[in-house]
Amino acid sequence: MKILVVDDHALVRAGLCQVLQGLLPDEPTEVLQAPDCAEAFVIAQRHADLDLVLLDYHLPDMDGLAALTIFGKKHPELPVVILSGSANPSIIGRVLARGAAGFITKSGLSEELLQALRLVLAGEVYSPPELNSGWADDGLLKQPPVFTSRQENVLRLNLSDETIKNHISTILRGFGVKTRTQAALEAGRWGYTKSPSGSV
Repeated sequence: MKILVVDDHALVRAGLCQVLQGLLPDEPTEVLQAPDCAEAFVIAQRHADLDLVLLDYHLPDMDGLAALTIFGKKHPELPVVILSGSANPSIIGRVLARGAAGFITKSGLSEELLQALRLVLAGEVYSPPELNSGWADDGLLKQPPVFTSRQENVLRLNLSDETIKNHISTILRGFGVKTRTQAALEAGRWGYTKSPSGSV
């Protein structure tokens, strides 16, 4: 397992390196470090066998969204998880919509980090609970949730349980509901309708 940590604070990088050693107990984890995006891009180019990138949202030479876009173009199969000290749902939604494999606040850099990264390495997208903070007292969303393009496809198409099982929990959490029926009602309310060609 080879992970690149990109953060301009040496203490944060050191802390992450220590935590990441427990990511996969049965597999050695090599952690590479970069203080900025410029060095991160060079490292990623030299190490084609990278499994994961942990990218700070606020870096001195480039913001997280721009860096995420470049990683996506140069290394489309490489999952990138954004780290930030802010749990702003708007920022979380933007980075997930831009293709991030997850978003983790720096206040949760321990067990939450490990759980999230295991999920990402299994091919999932991790969206934190903060993404669902836009609920009014009457239980209705103040604003529609932000899903990845793959999750929107699940909402629009009537796919089999086997196909959507890896996305259902994220969709339920996004709408703040517990059942698929409730999620379907919310999907209709917010315009996530089935495509005309979808099977029934």
